[in-house]
Amino acid sequence: MALKDAFGGAPWNQWEMPLRSRQPAALEAARSEHAAAIHNHRLNQWLFYRQWLALKQYANEAGIEIVGDIPIFVAMDSSDAWTNPAEFFLDAQFQPVVVAGVPPDYFSATGQLWGNPLYNWKAMKKNRYAWWLRRIRAALRLYDIVRVDHFRGFAGYWEVPASELTAINGQWVKGPGSDFFKIVREELGEDLPIVAEDLGEITPDVVELRDKYGLPGMKILQFAFSTDAADKFLPHNYERNFVVYSGTHDNDTSWGWYTRTATDKERDFFRRYLRTDGHDAAWSLIEAAFRSVANSAIVPLQDLLNLGGEARMNLPGRASGNWAWRYAPEQITGHLTDRLKDATVTYGRDPATYAGKDRESGGQSGQDVKGGGSGA
Repeated sequence: MALKDAFGGAPWNQWEMPLRSRQPAALEAARSEHAAAIHNHRLNQWLFYRQWLALKQYANEAGIEIVGDIPIFVAMDSSDAWTNPAEFFLDAQFQPVVVAGVPPDYFSATGQLWGNPLYNWKAMKKNRYAWWLRRIRAALRLYDIVRVDHFRGFAGYWEVPASELTAINGQWVKGPGSDFFKIVREELGEDLPIVAEDLGEITPDVVELRDKYGLPGMKILQFAFSTDAADKFLPHNYERNFVVYSGTHDNDTSWGWYTRTATDKERDFFRRYLRTDGHDAAWSLIEAAFRSVANSAIVPLQDLLNLGGEARMNLPGRASGNWAWRYAPEQITGHLTDRLKDATVTYGRDPATYAGKDRESGGQSGQDVKGGGSGA
């Protein structure tokens, strides 16, 4: 970061070659020249980690687990790519040869050109995916559970030549698959605290990889009403090993979805399926999530507060103006907490309901409580 500031914000692969290639003499000179700036960045990071870990400890002591995110890819202009260039497909000038994206689909005729450098999985395999193991361990110091974004990339990913302006002219390339998760399990233990983001167009090999290692997938209720009774996002089609969301950070709020984003067909199916007139759409989805068989149910605070689209957290594809919503303490009323508690207890998502019991057999199971997944 100190060097990036010194170079006017230019990405690392545009710096002078001795620093770009991390030559020891150039790095040592930079450490001396930019010592004050480096110290400032270190101090800020130290303060952040101290405050974050104190917050995490406070949450954990209250019985709350924190779910964090690992995007499958990293940015080209990242410390990861700068310090580990051999793990990526970069040329002699440290420019990407191929980049990540997704092919054309219903949403985009030209696909999505993400531009992230792609992993050299063959090189990673030779060192038993050491960089990935460091990355996961670092995430698990910050979070209790890690959601891996674009999980399908471990089975197969869309590779686009770096010279392309769109994602049209790419190809599917096989990912590391089972070999990767076998080693992750050997290093980190059998029960991986990982949630697989398996949304979008999912092929059988992705499902096989997810299920082989017992990783929970995701269900989004806002996606459930565009087709018919066979839709995989409808609660009656769930299996237990899933995390169900009313909507995620990428969706409109549930009230915003119902009133402005959903089609007439979706609104009609929503009302018929949930036997409601739609006046309380957000809570209809919340309760549908809670009473499903999915092991865990997560709802955004905006849905608990029944807020409209003005409180939307993120609009995918929009470069700025996201993640600006905040709540005020007075919005958390006694009526809201009572309603949430009632739904939690009524639908068996209160851990105390199944303490010491195996929901499926009715017997004692010690710490292994299979009933009543997490709530909001």
